[in-house]
Amino acid sequence: MQDGTLSHAEAPGIPALAVERVSHSYGQRKALDDVSFSVPQGSFTALLGPNGAGKSTLFSLVTRLFNVRHGAIHILGFDLNGEPGEALRRLGVVFQARTLDLDLSISQNLIYHAALHGLPASAARTRIGEILATSELRTRLKEKARNLSGGQLRSIEIVRAFMHRPRLILLDEPTVGLDIRSRAAILAEVRRLVKEEGVSVLWATHLIDEIDPADRVIVLHQGTVRAEGPVPEVVAAERAKSIGDAFTRLTGLSVRAEGLEEVRP
Repeated sequence: MQDGTLSHAEAPGIPALAVERVSHSYGQRKALDDVSFSVPQGSFTALLGPNGAGKSTLFSLVTRLFNVRHGAIHILGFDLNGEPGEALRRLGVVFQARTLDLDLSISQNLIYHAALHGLPASAARTRIGEILATSELRTRLKEKARNLSGGQLRSIEIVRAFMHRPRLILLDEPTVGLDIRSRAAILAEVRRLVKEEGVSVLWATHLIDEIDPADRVIVLHQGTVRAEGPVPEVVAAERAKSIGDAFTRLTGLSVRAEGLEEVRP
């Protein structure tokens, strides 16, 4: 609910996202094959897989850009096909492609997005202040978006996704093309919001070093889920030394050869 009241479907035992036996094909090519997993409420869950694993296809299904024809997807207990309005209003999204209007100010971008979700300008300004309370960007709200760096643009897109207080946020490779410092800052900010607001995050990535031992992880490869659970459990189940080692055991791919891990300076 917009006032923070939980519906019966948003009780703590209901997953923020439940994907149940979902398959999707492009012609003869199967991009997802009988995929099932869940994202608990209040969790940071990393969807780990190389390019072509099916991550973006999955996000297109969850956001209803593609119809779910095989299987089911529930957001906070609401069936995406049967109750799309109730499901989607609880969802926030940061797509891989940049989507800010560069000719609008930061504030205008955020207020416009809030209005699309029924949030008045006054409430939107209050919400902006809450999210950016500790950010240097709070003093630059009147600047045009085109004046920001790549990392700052991505930070504003993340703020925008949180504006209407969704209960589930999808982020599709949000740090692609950013430097290590910007990636670390964005990850820290999202983890802070997960902790402070109790929101659930599904963070799609191909970068091993974005995954923290305290995270949940879903390993997706060639359209199938190879492992799911807290990072220590996935690592232990594969008798691995690290999540990178576990990924190699699960997929047969070399982490460095696949570009799944960046070398830290």
